[in-house]
Amino acid sequence: MIEVKNLTKQYGSKKAVDNISFTVQDGRILGFLGPNGAGKSTTMNILTGYISSTSGDILINGTNILDEPMKAKKEIGYLPEIPPLYLDMTVKEYLDFVYDLKKCALPRKAHLADVCVLVKINDVYNRMIRNLSKGYKQRVGLAQALIGNPPILILDEPTVGLDPKQIIEIRTLIKKLGKKHTVILSSHILTEIQAVCDDVIIINKGVIAANDTTENLTKNISADSRLIARIDGSREEILKVIKAIPGVISVVADMEREPGIYDYEIEVKEKTDIRRELFKRIVARNWVMLGLKSTEMSLEDIFLKITMGDTVNITVKKDTEDVTDEDNDADDEIDTDDEDTNDEADTDENEKDTAEEDEE
Repeated sequence: MIEVKNLTKQYGSKKAVDNISFTVQDGRILGFLGPNGAGKSTTMNILTGYISSTSGDILINGTNILDEPMKAKKEIGYLPEIPPLYLDMTVKEYLDFVYDLKKCALPRKAHLADVCVLVKINDVYNRMIRNLSKGYKQRVGLAQALIGNPPILILDEPTVGLDPKQIIEIRTLIKKLGKKHTVILSSHILTEIQAVCDDVIIINKGVIAANDTTENLTKNISADSRLIARIDGSREEILKVIKAIPGVISVVADMEREPGIYDYEIEVKEKTDIRRELFKRIVARNWVMLGLKSTEMSLEDIFLKITMGDTVNITVKKDTEDVTDEDNDADDEIDTDDEDTNDEADTDENEKDTAEEDEE
């Protein structure tokens, strides 16, 4: 189990991490999310003992990582975003080196063979790491994290550089590891977090903005409902008409789906049904409704909503009690900047968090 209590990291006058607390239970897979500069990499580096905190405590299976760093680190297998590989070694030489470095007590030959089978690197076992593809290098990095069978795994972007088949295999492996290990998984592929993780923490501007199970996060993040309407008509006029309907919180014109035809994403208040009123107002102006459907917020929607500064209901778990920040009145908000919004949504899934550590 990992316990983080009032963790703060300060660089001069800037707080990269500001008094955060959370717990990761045994056998749970936690997705750890945050935009560039949010404090995510700083937190993960403190969790692994790579850097120290300004204040606060981190307990790794009951051991304070600052008081007893060697004992705590033995409990952790860590895969950084850039795997710590020695390119002039073969895979066998490197894993032997890591085995000795960790002072692993498990039978060397059998244990390394099991790890290689697990991450599927048997066919490159005697090759130079320098000559491996990026995907295989990532697998070797994952193998070194598994040596010693540590009870806690911290994986930063573990599927970077893998092809779709390999990504599925690694996701399956992580879910399998989560049955016997406590796992913290950082990724910018939000569908991956949603598919693999039991719990999600979103950190923004150094503080925890959301902390819940993936199943409950959508329900707790907002009481709003969403509709997607495809309408043939004047884009600017349609935005104004929809916004004027009672109960509508915001409306965004999505990309042009057909010539002159847009999808309009509409957020409405809880238990508000605007479908009939929307249809009447569209027909009254001789526009054509080509489609209407309801949709739940995805993890990507939630992530963007929090990190782009929208006011939302936020649930933060603090040991035994939840603290909820009340949603501000958003009735007057409207976002018609469809190009900027969708550019960020389309690129966020593939964007790597390579600049975060420097910014923090």
